Amino acid sequence: MATASVSIRPATDEDVPGIRVLLASHGNDGPIVNGDIVGPYLRHLRDHGRLLVTAADQGVLAFGAAIDTGRGWHLADLFVHPDALGRGLGRPLLAAVLDGATERSTFASDDPRALPLYVRAGMTPLWPSLYLEGAATTLPESAGRLRTEAATAEQIRELDRAWTGMDRPADHRFWASQVDADSFVVFDGGAVAGAGYARVRQASPVRALDRLLVHPDSDPVAVILSAIRRAAADGGVLVGILGPNPVLRPLLEMGFRIADRDTYMASRPDLFDPTRLIPNAGLR
Repeated sequence: MATASVSIRPATDEDVPGIRVLLASHGNDGPIVNGDIVGPYLRHLRDHGRLLVTAADQGVLAFGAAIDTGRGWHLADLFVHPDALGRGLGRPLLAAVLDGATERSTFASDDPRALPLYVRAGMTPLWPSLYLEGAATTLPESAGRLRTEAATAEQIRELDRAWTGMDRPADHRFWASQVDADSFVVFDGGAVAGAGYARVRQASPVRALDRLLVHPDSDPVAVILSAIRRAAADGGVLVGILGPNPVLRPLLEMGFRIADRDTYMASRPDLFDPTRLIPNAGLR
């Protein structure tokens, strides 16, 4: 695929099919079985963050996306068409996507080209991000004081702001609007101990715990296990756990398996507490 006369520009609606073809070529998009997850995600990044393409006459050669988390810009995606790899497209696109970002973060794939690129862009490898898959039947029943209840995106937004100082109304509306989304809080006695979202996956019967915050004073293990059980809805569940999170060992001992892994990278390690956030890899 030739790369002459390429330009980096904001993505438009007309670019989305080409972006999805590019994602599919890397195994990151596929059949829409349970509902479209990728399309709304790309539109959210376009409307509320940055979604850029490297384009030529023959179409989209690469795309990158990032979003302001309130504590730095998070690189959501950076993909180059397989036929255009090794032709110097990634570095200028990354610079454009993160232009002006002092604090920055991402989840680097296991592609050996990704991590060096992000290190040169000012991010340090910090922790493995392990995507664990398991069944609800392996999880303990919520004990005594812990219970979950449905919540609104606005309620969870306010908790996020109170616990982290970050106000992300558009992102919370997005998480709550996904296909078969479940927005909920976890109670420990009469106090809210956690808040998050679950959803279906595009082409898998396994649901996903999409994002979860744990109260600064709550036991993260108990809260996360309660949230995973709710997200699973009596079936299978996928959850992203960062290496320092104390729930990792209990989940592995319960029979959860590592289905995939990334490396969390950031310009500094204190952008969030990895023991109290189950991040959304695209939006953190």
